[in-house]
Amino acid sequence: MNNTINFNNVKMINEIKEIILNSRQKISYEVNNEMLIAYWNVGRIIVENEQNGNIKAEYGKQVIKELSKELRKILGSGFSVSNLFNMRKFYITFPKFQTLSRKLSWSHYCELLSIENTDERNFYEKECINSNWSVRELKRQLETSLYERLLLSEGKNNKEKVYKLSKEGQILNAPEDVLKEPYVFEFLDIKEPKPILEKDLERKLVKHME
Repeated sequence: MNNTINFNNVKMINEIKEIILNSRQKISYEVNNEMLIAYWNVGRIIVENEQNGNIKAEYGKQVIKELSKELRKILGSGFSVSNLFNMRKFYITFPKFQTLSRKLSWSHYCELLSIENTDERNFYEKECINSNWSVRELKRQLETSLYERLLLSEGKNNKEKVYKLSKEGQILNAPEDVLKEPYVFEFLDIKEPKPILEKDLERKLVKHME
């Protein structure tokens, strides 16, 4: 009798675990996708109201400062001057939303936007996607100048050796870890240091997904 109960418990646990993990994965992808759509469109609005860059740079900076001030009053801390500049640059760098990868988070793109060289940025973007790099791993590769080291490596064997070494220490995030990012808390207007009940977090997620 006990063996039957234990077997049933294991079966139920596995079924519930699969349901919950799949649900968390879907939620994390949905939240991430909505963030990318929203921030890309914020960048589009800023650029279009700058007459596609035809206004003076100083005036543009002042507009973003004023915009940040008002948006933070209405929508919370996710609209700092630096974040608005990132959204603007996000739209300029990726003018076709269809080219964005849903596998990458806003934090990934903020790191990629700091890379001015287009070829180098494309390299890191593709590696993030193909190798499933976390944001921490992307930062590590940037700090160790993987792209430059590959360029300076002589011969195919050397390049492959450098690339192989770059894979050591890779850190992968679970899909639901996206929900723990500070940018997500800002996006959902949740005060990060403040404790929040699970039901309140669920309500905010559902509200934004709607």
